[in-house]
Amino acid sequence: MNTPPSPPAAERTDGTTVRIGALVPLTRPGWVEAGQHLLAGLELAVREVNDASGIVGRPLELVVRDTAADPQRAAAAVDELARLGVAALAGEYHSVVARAAAARADALGLPFLCSSAVLDALTEEPTEWVARLAPAQSHGWRIYADFLLSTGHSRIAVAAEPSVYWASGARILRDYLAPRGGTVIELDMRTLAPTAVCDELVDHRVTALLLLVGHPEPAVSIVKSVRRDQRLAEIMIGAPAGQPEFAEWATLLGDDSAAIPFLRYLPERLSPLGARVETALRERLAAAPSFVAFEGYDTVAVLADVLRSQGADRARTAESWPRVAVEGTRGQIQFSRTPGISVWQWAWTPVQVVDRDPAQPDRFRILHAG
Repeated sequence: MNTPPSPPAAERTDGTTVRIGALVPLTRPGWVEAGQHLLAGLELAVREVNDASGIVGRPLELVVRDTAADPQRAAAAVDELARLGVAALAGEYHSVVARAAAARADALGLPFLCSSAVLDALTEEPTEWVARLAPAQSHGWRIYADFLLSTGHSRIAVAAEPSVYWASGARILRDYLAPRGGTVIELDMRTLAPTAVCDELVDHRVTALLLLVGHPEPAVSIVKSVRRDQRLAEIMIGAPAGQPEFAEWATLLGDDSAAIPFLRYLPERLSPLGARVETALRERLAAAPSFVAFEGYDTVAVLADVLRSQGADRARTAESWPRVAVEGTRGQIQFSRTPGISVWQWAWTPVQVVDRDPAQPDRFRILHAG
């Protein structure tokens, strides 16, 4: 592995703690609720590591930086955290932001365990420095496409905003569905108001609309418009990126929040470890933890295991990705080289398609598993 030159402080902490840098969206336009869940998982795991004597007797410290869904801000945070001497980076939820962070981490020779971002091309070229827990977008979204076909939906519209992430999702769906008789019609949300979307859905005779747009807006306005249009009473709305996962979705949409299938990365039944962590996360969040909170916990569990065995040396940490074998909250975590993926990848965390139950919108129904 080629090791880039490190800044003078790169291998230092203050002598008493081992530091992990954490990238988390905690302010708008970042998805704040996702960031709060991710941070809760990270912090819970750090507390448990320290309760169990830390990293070979040294406390583990989380140095948190808010990315606010801004790639440039994230890249600057990576530079700062590298200068502060963190042993590794953790976190990030937004794929486009994680991509910027991964590029800087790769350039600086700083190990980065990405918690939640799913974009396949997390780095332009293969790297030894970056590993990922979340499934690649191509894996999860193909499972979602299987769900669409299995429920009789082959004529699908996507309401899309411009971004690498949304464009990648639309391409995955189109490439997977087309050979199986499916059609994907793209609606450009730069030019369409939410009410105009309804006319397009009628004109194209689609049976499913997928939200490839930001949360809360324009996703919430699109749902309200479609739900209120009597011509579209039979249409299914879907959100593969997971907008309905968080409580804010139900708060903003009420009954309209239900029956909108999305991707979630949890097993059907949690292991004893997962169940224990769920209880602790629920107490910390004062709400049911999302899969993102479990991703945060698992990230620190992996990094703590590596740091205990390898010390805080960055190159040794990166070299250890293929030897990781850690019990996570959602299964045994191991990294491998996966075709088409440029980073070390856990292949794969469990994938579910779920929705909120119309009879009880705070309860989730598992509709499909991959």
